[in-house]
Amino acid sequence: MTPSLRYGSGPGRWVLAATVLGSGLASIDATVVGIALPAIGRDFHVGLADLQWVVTAYTLTLAGLLLVGGSLGDRFGRKKVFLIGVVWFALASLICGFAPNSATLIGARALQGVGAALLTPGSLAIIEASFVPEDRGRAIGAWSGLSGVATAIGPFVGGWLVQAVSWRLIFAINLPLAVVVVVLGIRHVPESRDPAAAEGSVDVTGGALITLGLVGLTYGLIEGPSRGWQSAAVLTSLLGGLALLGAFVWWENRTPHPMLPLSLFSSRQFTATNAVTFVLYGALGGVLFLLPIQLQQVSGYSALEAGVSLLPVTLIMLTLSARSGQLAGRIGPRLQMSVGPCLAGVGIALLSMVGSSGSYLTEVLPAVVVLGLGLATTVAPLTSTALSSAPAQHAGMASAVNNDVARAAGLIAVAVLPAIAGITGSAYLHPATFSSGFHRAVLFSGALCVLSGLMAAALIRNPAKAPKQEPGPAAPQHSCGLDAPPNRS
Repeated sequence: MTPSLRYGSGPGRWVLAATVLGSGLASIDATVVGIALPAIGRDFHVGLADLQWVVTAYTLTLAGLLLVGGSLGDRFGRKKVFLIGVVWFALASLICGFAPNSATLIGARALQGVGAALLTPGSLAIIEASFVPEDRGRAIGAWSGLSGVATAIGPFVGGWLVQAVSWRLIFAINLPLAVVVVVLGIRHVPESRDPAAAEGSVDVTGGALITLGLVGLTYGLIEGPSRGWQSAAVLTSLLGGLALLGAFVWWENRTPHPMLPLSLFSSRQFTATNAVTFVLYGALGGVLFLLPIQLQQVSGYSALEAGVSLLPVTLIMLTLSARSGQLAGRIGPRLQMSVGPCLAGVGIALLSMVGSSGSYLTEVLPAVVVLGLGLATTVAPLTSTALSSAPAQHAGMASAVNNDVARAAGLIAVAVLPAIAGITGSAYLHPATFSSGFHRAVLFSGALCVLSGLMAAALIRNPAKAPKQEPGPAAPQHSCGLDAPPNRS
């Protein structure tokens, strides 16, 4: 399929609507479930480790199978795999809503992650394959901003449901969204695939290795503080997880049809962008896990108030992300990818002011405004750079890799950050203990964000501008494309 959609056209808007709502399904849970964690813990009478598993079970299967999802989309059709993922996700959400205990909820969350792994890479890959090159930056910027809106509306509605009825209804948010996405996708989204992908087989072995490796690593990191880092179960899990991840790299280098072509990382820009992504999203993932608990258990916020507290981030991203994508298209991504994470880091560090007084105007609002400005500056250029630095035929793979890096970073952060901050066991039930650890955690995460900005300044390069061609009297009617600007910036 040749990209033909324009950003301002009717068909382009429908494609954006379908991809934004679809990606919103996968990202809404990250914030909605975070708001509901205290209520889930009270209902099931569980400690912090179980709450970590409610979050990480979803992220584990999502991160482990994202590359498989990207490969399936490139091979069988991005639209088809995207819509299958939406339906799968909705069905798993139903199981979450009826879970009788924490073990069932954790298992259902893992199933949700499978559906998210199918739909997430297709969302950006559909945009990349559908829009003409000169409109991709703006389309990705709009996708970033509108996806942020979808993500933040979820906690608003979810917080109200937790407070007024039950945390179980937060999973009902996904059902009407899924129906809308399927209808829009069938009617308006064009199909696209990578013709070269049809020649090989799906790398199931690679998918199994990376998923099991992440499970082992995560189990060891979550259980280490309570069981002891020298216990046989923890050491076996950590070493086994690392061995499986090493085996994954070996297998991908050996198999003729890898789900992750390691040649992608021969691009310095692609490698650097994903390194910045890992550090930045690791910092964000850990903070967003702890913040809703801090607001409810320490500051005395209701679930609804905790959900609404991050609304300024959404509004700022809605207003500025598309413009940020356009600006990066004109001046290059390096400046925004350097300054934006530093702003986000300052915003996260300002969350150390959040305490028992619960003042939104003085403790929370300044932090979330600065955080929103930092994310609006960063996300669209970062996403666009990750896609544009890979070959055009690997659009689905590049999207999957960048998403996978972000999810894996958040997964590890949720497992590690509470232990670094001294928050373990039932500490979330003791406001003073939790608050002290939370303050350490946000300062540590803020420093990580600044580090990611410094990494971008050192490693990211703006693409060279194509030289202007002066028209001449002897110019041929049909010029060869060899000296034309590349399809990607």
